[in-house]
Amino acid sequence: MRELSDAETLIMKAIWDAGGDIAIQELIVKLDTEYGRKYQRSTVVTFVRRMVDKGFVRTYKIGKLSYAQAIMKEETYRDYILNRDLNLWCQGRPSGLISALVKSKSLTREESEKIRSLLEEAEV
Repeated sequence: MRELSDAETLIMKAIWDAGGDIAIQELIVKLDTEYGRKYQRSTVVTFVRRMVDKGFVRTYKIGKLSYAQAIMKEETYRDYILNRDLNLWCQGRPSGLISALVKSKSLTREESEKIRSLLEEAEV
């Protein structure tokens, strides 16, 4: 699977979050208002073209408006990236990921309890 750059990932996330096809102009506004990125139209179009080449989106026009449509599922790419990073940073061990989360102190009590509950549900 081809990977996305950081900017492409953000744009792809905005497309996925739209929940369906999104006009490029609407995408530009979404990137600004929801993600704080003030990209020029030409920049977004360039990134979207690259994402088309990588097999993540397709584009089409209706009248004067161009649209982007996700063809790669968010879950597919997310799982790929998580597994890649798990293998890189934690030697493929989920316990290494949990350990890193605990050590970073980013877990709230609520999150810790949720993880504990998920682990109990997963026990065979």
